[in-house]
Amino acid sequence: MDLVVIGIIGILILLFVLFFLGMPVGFAMAVVGFCGFSYIVSFKAAINMIGADIWITFSKYGLTVIPLFIFMGYLAFNSGIGERLYKAAYKWMGHWPGGLAIATIGADELFAAICGSNTATVATMGAVALPEMKKYNYDTRLSSGTVATGGTLGVVMPPSVVLIVIGLQTEQSIVKLFLGGILPAILLGVLFIFTILVLCRVNPKLGPAGPKTSFKEKVKSLIYIIEAIAIFFLVMGGLFAGLFTPTEAGGVGVFCTFIVAFATRRLTWKGFINSIIETLKISCMVFILVTGAIIFGRFLTVTRIPFLVADFATALPVSPYIILTFVLLIYVIGGCFMDALGFLVLTIPVFFPLGMALGFDPIWYGIILTMVTTMGAITPPVGVNIYVVKALAPEIDIGTIFKSVGFFLLACIISIIILIIFPQIALVIPRMLH
Repeated sequence: MDLVVIGIIGILILLFVLFFLGMPVGFAMAVVGFCGFSYIVSFKAAINMIGADIWITFSKYGLTVIPLFIFMGYLAFNSGIGERLYKAAYKWMGHWPGGLAIATIGADELFAAICGSNTATVATMGAVALPEMKKYNYDTRLSSGTVATGGTLGVVMPPSVVLIVIGLQTEQSIVKLFLGGILPAILLGVLFIFTILVLCRVNPKLGPAGPKTSFKEKVKSLIYIIEAIAIFFLVMGGLFAGLFTPTEAGGVGVFCTFIVAFATRRLTWKGFINSIIETLKISCMVFILVTGAIIFGRFLTVTRIPFLVADFATALPVSPYIILTFVLLIYVIGGCFMDALGFLVLTIPVFFPLGMALGFDPIWYGIILTMVTTMGAITPPVGVNIYVVKALAPEIDIGTIFKSVGFFLLACIISIIILIIFPQIALVIPRMLH
């Protein structure tokens, strides 16, 4: 049987049958990859491939960067750093039309700088912002949509788990991916704020202005953001200056976050234990995805599908950006039906070589894929951020929350278009390393 036919059967039939049966993405990729590799090469070679490749990957010291940055985010979550960030943003922007929603986005941006998880960002800001917006009669469409969408900044702004996974899978510099994500995350946050301003200008009832605060109160509130900014600049500044590796940066970030939490006495013993448990859960999930991706990637390599797809695409008489548009549409559609990170890990072996064959910068391309992946967290029917908001506000109908993010999906699309037109936004800081 032709190798390409075997690959197509593995991808389009076996893989999706396992998904339909409810098997987790990582295990499904591992099963299909192992069976396919065994069929094409040999069972013995497949066994050796699993042992060698998994050992080579997981024996790397640098892989500890994943649990370290996840742990840092959950320490920040359980120590109330996000709550204090919201209070500061509220003092500065709460009196504007839609000000509480804008303050939520601002706090999301700051919290994302020390937390690489979108669910932790949503849970942190939702627990604080949703009651406040309800108190001031905000429309539930605006409040729920803001919280759910603002959480996606936790994936784009470094330290991001998605950027780490992309770096590990594609052997790109995690430092450069981190630095490349800073300005796109700020751009996305600004577009979210602009969306809120436009919505509240068209319909002021969506987000009534909150009470005004004095300039003295505004200045005093800045003390709430010092700790988060200090941690971010210490971690990112150390990476930029070459003072430590990403793994060492994760260790420094965890240590500093723990010191802040201990000094402010906001981290309880229960919160500390919960941080460890959640870190273990998410880290294990990511490691299973990475394991499945390794095995599935070896299967795709022997079928030569990634190389054939790249050769076919580069031979087409169309602009590379038209092909990129189709790739991004596949990610948007795929993110609607399965976990966004799982779909990214599944498709990287095919679409990353394609991007390189089309001549795209690997760091810029990684940031673009990250930004389109974030949309999967807020699109129906499996948008994880939506269900976090539903858990925080059971009185809001799930359909209302899904509809509410439609206000912000346009901002996500515009941010990607801007990055395509001006790739320097994602590349200027990484190139300063040289």
